[in-house]
This record gives sequence, C-alpha cells and structure tokens, in this order.
Amino acid sequence: MTRPVPARPLFLGLCAALLLVFWLALALGSVSLPLGDTLRALLHLSGVPVKVEGLEQAELIVGQLRLPRALMGLLVGALLALCGVAMQGLFRNPLADPGLIGVSSGAALGAALAIVFGAAIGGLPAVLAPYLLSLCAFLGGLVVTWLVYRLGRRDGQTSVATMLLAGIALTALASALIGLFSYLADDATLRSLTFWNLGSLNGASYPRLWPLLLVGMLVAAWLPRRVDALNALLLGESEARHLGFDVERLKVELIFCTALGVGAAVAAAGMIGFIGLVVPHLLRLVVGPDHRRLLPASMLGGAILLLLADLLARLALAPAELPIGIVMALIGAPFFLYLLLRSRL
Repeated sequence: MTRPVPARPLFLGLCAALLLVFWLALALGSVSLPLGDTLRALLHLSGVPVKVEGLEQAELIVGQLRLPRALMGLLVGALLALCGVAMQGLFRNPLADPGLIGVSSGAALGAALAIVFGAAIGGLPAVLAPYLLSLCAFLGGLVVTWLVYRLGRRDGQTSVATMLLAGIALTALASALIGLFSYLADDATLRSLTFWNLGSLNGASYPRLWPLLLVGMLVAAWLPRRVDALNALLLGESEARHLGFDVERLKVELIFCTALGVGAAVAAAGMIGFIGLVVPHLLRLVVGPDHRRLLPASMLGGAILLLLADLLARLALAPAELPIGIVMALIGAPFFLYLLLRSRL
C-alpha cells in the first residue's frame, strides 16, 4: 500500500474531473457542439438569464437528449461503485464484485422475461407499461439476492462463503435461463435482448431518472452511516463483534443495499460490468482502506468512469453507437489483469 493521497486535493481533483467529463458528455456526440454553446444552453435550461439567439439546436440536443443521458450515467456509475465498496467490505476482499450475490444476473433474468414475454402481459396500467422492463429487472435482482441470502443463512448466522457459492450457482442458473429465452425468441426479440444485456444509456429520459435518483440518494445516505462498522469488519467478523458492532445486521444491510443499488442501476442501463470492481480497488490504492474517504471517492470515480465510457461508446464509431458494456469490458478487463499482475510482483 502506497501512502494515501491527502483528502482535499484528491476530492478537488475528482470533482473537477467529474465536471469536465460531464461538460464533454453534453457537448460531444454524433453532432458535436461548441463547449461555449453547450454551457450557455445548460445555463439557460437551468433558469440563468443568458443570450439564447442561435442556440435553439444546442438547447434541444442538450436538454432533450444529452442531459438526461449524462445524469443517468452519473447516477448509474456512482451507484455501481458504491455497491462495489459495500461488497468488497462484506467479503473483505478487494477483488469482490456486486455480481457475486447474483443481483446482476437476477436483474438480467427479469429483463429477459419482460422482453420475451412482455407482449403477452396485458392489463397493465398505462403509467406502468413503459417501465415494465425496468420493473422486472429490478424485481429479478431483488428476488435472486433474497434467495442467495436465504441459502447463506444457517443457525441464525450468515455465511459469506455459502453466499458466494449460492451466488455462483444462481448466476449460472440465470444465465442458462436467459440462454433458453434467447433460443426461443424471434429475431426482433433476440436483438432487443442482446442489446439490453450489453448495456446502454440510450434509453435515458427524465421520468426514468427519478426512481434511480431516489435509490441513489438512499444508498449514498445510508452507507456513510456504517463507515465505522465497515472499517471494523476489515479486521474480521469476530474482531468487529468484540468492538461492539452487530455483524449479522451489518451483513443484511449491506446485502439489501447492494441489491437495491445494483438492481436499480441494471434496470435503468442494462448490464454494465467492472465499475463496481475496478473503481473501488483502484481508489483503495490511492486513498487507503478507510471507508470515510473510500466511499465518496468511489462514488465520484464511478461516475467519471461511466461517463468516459459512454463518451467512447458514442464517438468511436459515430454516428453509430457501441454498447457501453463492451466499452467497459475493453477498459476494465485489461486494467483488472494489470492489477492482478501488479499484486504478484
């Protein structure tokens, strides 16, 4: 472990990087806008009196297309990174990932059910119909996580090792069922299912932001209240108990928090990997293991990384758009291998 970077310059740098990447996400795309026009359009949309002559196109692109997309990328990246910190604290392993408890695979299975059989579901209220896929994905993640938790419980105790094995088994089962649905689906449904599983922010809209924002606020407000318990858990479960923390309750809260956050993120943007693994691991090397700094740093780092990946997805083959899950895999997998090799040296 290298010496941690001082908190003030670190957070100032992360905040500045997030603002810059957010600005670029609003300006760049298949139709790129001048940075000045983008800023003026954003200020006008925020109610600041600025000159708007000649900004009609910029205001339309920023307000209707890129602003909700950038906000969704910010929220999804922050949520996935926060949940990654929670899982790495629960498993006491810096290489742990939120997908270990099955929430991502459960959300993917719920989405597959909605895509393949959604047309056969009738009688939904008009207000719920546009959210069928997201709702099924969210519920699928919660159900599979609950099953993993129940399988890990024995004699009033929660076994982290049993939960890990149950998560692997249920992830494999969910993947098999998704493969079965893909085999049974027609061409149009198969295309929709494939693109959803690859992840994208293309479906961002203001109505879809509100549930994600609510979940993000809950997770971001709750996890910092448990930083002392998370720090104590790094010493081991018995040591944390001797320090006066209710370890079993902490496990339940971390599992529920991860299921809520990852389920909402996957329901909004599809399957996006490596953020919950790479971002906390990298920032732990920079800020140290103290969760009082690791949690907010990871939240900012996750938002920055996902916005950068979305920029690459939009610009690499413009005007076509790469699925963001592919971009994250191309970024995350080599970096993860580098971390593994570095730890062996």
